[in-house]
Amino acid sequence: MGFFEKLKNGLIKTKNAIVGKIDSIFKAFHKVDEELFEELEEALISADLGVETTEEILDTLRDTVKEKRITDPADVKRELLSILRSMIGEEESLHLDTTPSVILVIGVNGVGKTTSIGKISYELKRQGKKVVVAAADTFRAAAAEQLAVWCTRAGVDLIRQNAGADPASVVYDAINAVKSRRADVLIIDTAGRLHNKKNLMDELSKIDRVITKELPDASRETLLVLDATTGQNAVIQAKEFRDAAHITGLVLTKLDGTAKGGIIISIKRELGVPVKFVGVGEQIEDMKPFRADEFSAALFEE
Repeated sequence: MGFFEKLKNGLIKTKNAIVGKIDSIFKAFHKVDEELFEELEEALISADLGVETTEEILDTLRDTVKEKRITDPADVKRELLSILRSMIGEEESLHLDTTPSVILVIGVNGVGKTTSIGKISYELKRQGKKVVVAAADTFRAAAAEQLAVWCTRAGVDLIRQNAGADPASVVYDAINAVKSRRADVLIIDTAGRLHNKKNLMDELSKIDRVITKELPDASRETLLVLDATTGQNAVIQAKEFRDAAHITGLVLTKLDGTAKGGIIISIKRELGVPVKFVGVGEQIEDMKPFRADEFSAALFEE
């Protein structure tokens, strides 16, 4: 099964929650009135698009209906789906313009950060890049062991130290390994702690200083991993991390296990940060770069 088929299958719950509810509403309405918009509002909020995003969608829809003088509910439905498609936005590839380039991966524990690093490493290696991973989440005892398993699966090198080591020291060692092995990409795992934002910011700042000193000209990405099953909580997490780090992209995991995939729309609207990878399964090949046209087709096409 190709990735697009897995994406379609993975988004079935989300599709039912959004498109299925929209279909049911329009089948029940034979005229365009405020009651129709109220039903749509309830459906979109329940599909985890969020209150503010839903209000923006419906304001745009109302304006369109008024401007085009639409009276047929079927035409309103087409306009609504068009608005939803447009709010998914365009994809944006990783910026890995230098050799080496650096990817810093952040996210709370439990969102799938470790597995995402393994899957992204595999995808980059499949593209012909030599990857080194730094196990800089040294505070969680099992983190390096789990990362080692995924790096072995992906066929990439892992640089690690003992539990409790200074994360910046791990990054320093990893940068030296990248230089000596002429690797293309360094991926850095970081501690998944958000309860103390100051500690997180201090740790990321130390890592940043090491990278800036040792690889001053390297292209850099900071990817935030979010669990799609948490819905609007993922948006809240993203806002918290945005205050602690300069996020350049999002990794959305576990889309196959939720009806809350609509958060991709509210995240794009509220944060303005592009989704760069989506995951729809447990296998190492089940995470791919986000493609807006594929996502839209999987979610909205018959």
